[in-house]
Amino acid sequence: MPADEQPKVVFGETKPVRSRSLKVLLTWSAPSRPFKKRSKEFFSTVGTIALLTIIILFFFKEWLGIMVIIAMAFATYVFATIPPEVVEHQVTNRGLASGGKKYPWDQLTRFWFSQKSGQKMLFVEAKQGVTRLLILLLGGTDQAGLKKILLQYLPFDEPEKTWLDKAGLWLSQKFPLE
Repeated sequence: MPADEQPKVVFGETKPVRSRSLKVLLTWSAPSRPFKKRSKEFFSTVGTIALLTIIILFFFKEWLGIMVIIAMAFATYVFATIPPEVVEHQVTNRGLASGGKKYPWDQLTRFWFSQKSGQKMLFVEAKQGVTRLLILLLGGTDQAGLKKILLQYLPFDEPEKTWLDKAGLWLSQKFPLE
C-alpha cells in the first residue's frame, strides 16, 4: 500500500456538539452604575482636598500628579451629577448579557451579592479579559430567585476582605465626605 493511501488517524477528535438553543432565564433593567445625588458640602470637601493636594504637588513640581488630581476631581463631579443610563441584564442558559455585551459561563468563576448606598448589587468574577469583575445593579429584581438560577452555573463565593478593603471602609467611616 503506497504511503499516501494509508488511513489517517486523528487523535483527540470529538463529536460535534449540538448547539443548545438560547433560553432566557431572567431579564431585568437597572441603572448601569450606582448613583447618589450629592450635596454642595460633598463638592466643597472634594474641591478642598483636591486643591490642597495640588498645592503640595506644585511645590514638588509634580505636574503629572497635578493633572491626575484635576482629572479625578472632574470625574468625581461628572459621576456625581449625571445620572446613569438604564441597561438591560439577562441571565441565559449560555451566560450573562449586560448592556449588549455577552459573558459565557465558561469565562466566569463565581458570584456574590453586596449592598452599597442602599442599592443591591450582583458581583460576578471573570477568569480573564479587560472586565474582570462585573457589577450589576439589581434594581427591583428578586435576589433569592436570581441566586437560585446562578447557582446552577456558578458557585456562590464571597471573597474575604483584604487589608486594603478594611482600610478603605475604616477611612470612609471616620472621614465621610458629606
